[in-house]
Amino acid sequence: MMTPRIGVLGRGLLPAGEPVLRGDDLGVLRGDGLFETMHLRDGRPWLRREHLARLRTGAAAVELTLPADTALVELLDEVAAGWPVEVEGALRLVCTRGPEGGGSPTVYATLSEVPPSARYARHDGVGVATLSLGVPAEARPELDWLPAGIKSTSYGASSAARRWAARAGVDDVLWISSDGYALEGPTANLVWLAGETLCTVPARRTGILPGTTVAWLLAHAAEVGCGAAERMITPTQLRDVDGVWLTSSVRGLVAVHTLDGTRLPPSPHTGALRELLGFPLP
Repeated sequence: MMTPRIGVLGRGLLPAGEPVLRGDDLGVLRGDGLFETMHLRDGRPWLRREHLARLRTGAAAVELTLPADTALVELLDEVAAGWPVEVEGALRLVCTRGPEGGGSPTVYATLSEVPPSARYARHDGVGVATLSLGVPAEARPELDWLPAGIKSTSYGASSAARRWAARAGVDDVLWISSDGYALEGPTANLVWLAGETLCTVPARRTGILPGTTVAWLLAHAAEVGCGAAERMITPTQLRDVDGVWLTSSVRGLVAVHTLDGTRLPPSPHTGALRELLGFPLP
């Protein structure tokens, strides 16, 4: 495994064990910050422009002042410089609110090798269980005070869901609204194939995170002979579609082979979609 790297805006590259955050940084105390994780392939971050645009949208929603994109790109380039082109990387950009009581945001980037578990999931698929999020599907966008669909460092609910999945003996979770609709995973978007249409959950309507990987996939669906659409769907309906996947920046496309204990038939479209996205198998 490659040694992880870390770089801090204004300080440059640091040893992996060097302190980065102050004890009173609001990113630590309150989870008050944003982040983006990019797939480093061939030594370059894939969809960097889209990730930075989503970061900007999130920053506007939580009123977090960010440095210019040129500074962020320079930091990412510095951390990624010299990374072996044959090694997949997870390049993460983090921006916190900074010290309690005022001060500049803390901005840093980390780079580590994509773990084997993520690479094997592309090949083997995952077993998923549904878990209630406890709110109606369209409730969050109606709350104009609540930033929805942002990639926040406040990861309490996601971490709790992943711990629940481990206890339940499944690989991942699919959150379900209180009115019965499938939403998203703790770290992934839901994708399914209905006939010849590749579908995902509408982010604006539900307040889920608008995924960069799924957006790219649907924008290029015609290249594998599919249409593209945003739709609502229930877990029961998912059992009758022509393929179910989770997408994320590091894992790429992962087939869901089991949903709530029910085995789903393998989709013949998985290979073409995986090839379209360009994520390598282990």
